Amino acid sequence: MRRTWIAAVSIVGLAATTLAVGGSATASPPDRTSDDARSHVGVSRALDLGPAGLAETRAVQQVAPGVTWTRITRGAADASVRWVVEVSIPAGAGSPDPDAPPSAIQDQDSAKAYAGRLTAAGFPAQAQQVLQPAVADVAAGVLGWRVRLVATWTSQAQAAAEAARLTSAGFAGRAWYSGWDGDSRAKGPWTVNVVTIDPRRFRGSIGGTYGPSLETRETTSWLAGYEKAKVAVNAGFFVFDPKAGAEGDPAGAGVYDGRLESEPVGSRPVLVLDPGARHTAVVRPRWVATATLPSGRQVLDGLNRVPGLIRNCGGTSDDLPTTLPLHDITCTDADELVLFTDAFGPRTPAGPGAEAVIDRKGRVLSVADTRGVALAPGQRSLQGIGSGAGVVAGLRPGQRVGPTTELRNGSRPLTGHGASVLNGGPELVRDGHVHVTQRQDGMVHPGEPSFAYGWALQRNPRTFAGVDGSGRTMLVTVDGRQLGELGLSIPEAAAVARSLGMVDALNLDGGGSTAMVVDEQLVSHPSDATGERAVGDAVVVR
Repeated sequence: MRRTWIAAVSIVGLAATTLAVGGSATASPPDRTSDDARSHVGVSRALDLGPAGLAETRAVQQVAPGVTWTRITRGAADASVRWVVEVSIPAGAGSPDPDAPPSAIQDQDSAKAYAGRLTAAGFPAQAQQVLQPAVADVAAGVLGWRVRLVATWTSQAQAAAEAARLTSAGFAGRAWYSGWDGDSRAKGPWTVNVVTIDPRRFRGSIGGTYGPSLETRETTSWLAGYEKAKVAVNAGFFVFDPKAGAEGDPAGAGVYDGRLESEPVGSRPVLVLDPGARHTAVVRPRWVATATLPSGRQVLDGLNRVPGLIRNCGGTSDDLPTTLPLHDITCTDADELVLFTDAFGPRTPAGPGAEAVIDRKGRVLSVADTRGVALAPGQRSLQGIGSGAGVVAGLRPGQRVGPTTELRNGSRPLTGHGASVLNGGPELVRDGHVHVTQRQDGMVHPGEPSFAYGWALQRNPRTFAGVDGSGRTMLVTVDGRQLGELGLSIPEAAAVARSLGMVDALNLDGGGSTAMVVDEQLVSHPSDATGERAVGDAVVVR
């Protein structure tokens, strides 16, 4: 259908009318607007982002009945924000782990001692305190100390040259734009893309897709074309490094068109979508998976993932180093039983162990003493490694194993009827209040403050989603890691979600994965130097 501009700044070369909020002049929107846009345009609250009173404009476009796309621009480039050189700090005697590799954040004594060493070597430096803001499960306090050179620069090239000189002298550092600090008072700019789906007028369908198979990655643009979608945004976390499992495999719960294809990460939250966008929710699901074997009932460790590798952790009690969620860490388990469906890919993962192929009725068709088979449509397989290999190898053709998997929110199943479930974390908003579950969802690494510093507290591209007080589904991307796009910290993402009117919101995968497609056009600006990143799955609006 033809796009309808309702209230807009001038973008993509179109003449338009400006809707401004947050302290800038307001021009009257067109008199004739659709019902789809009228309620959306009426939300005039400025984003809770950066210093108060920044200029903010919104361009609102009707994409389809019940679907609007709003591009919000806030603030402008701030010439006072400088480039710096941030130094990697070796662990000192005061560190909990003196043998740890150099990192961006260390204890106070290590940071101050290293700053003194740099200064003595002709690189005047200072140790700076890094604060952790209070969130739902982490108290406000000192996260650690970083070291930066005292000098600052107006360009990246100047800072990079000094970082190279530092490296030549036997130290290590990086050029860094201080506007990307989560506590920076930079005045912008930010670009926030918001797609809103109003179930009262929506006549399409919304859901998750992984493309042709779970174990492959495709760009959000490609997935939009594959699904013939009007809108697409990247969705959950996924395996990126082949050493952590099968590339593209969801690193958390995944339900697509009603079928459960990936297990959750502990109690981490998920985004639940029904096709009509009437019951969008953020919940913490419960997963139960078993196989009834001749030797007795067995608990399954995983679904459609490489046995022994648990990305983001949060698995069973024998996983190492932890059973709790731990983001961007791959836990291990030498003894596992993992179920596969025909959604995984052309072949199941190969390797030592055993594998039994199972038909639609749960009956064993074949058993092999190695892993890696091609599954026909409707078939499943059970792979075992370690002690699990013996369990599988003991099966015989014709036996029934009856594997069952359930993903529930309390007593309510989250599968069937075209439902989608997409992994994420942390929570951002709960019941209308900012509620960031940074520790619970694994974004705090014990003894490694640099992870929270870089992942949660510094500004990065972000994708998040949720539902507002009128029951409308909202999909949001915020560009970052570029001079013209500052990005958001996790606390800032929560504040933006709340100021957009969300009553429940969940952070999805971000960074180089962040992407939004509207009417076959990529409307976000990917931060990877190579362009749009291939991802594991996406939310698509058809």
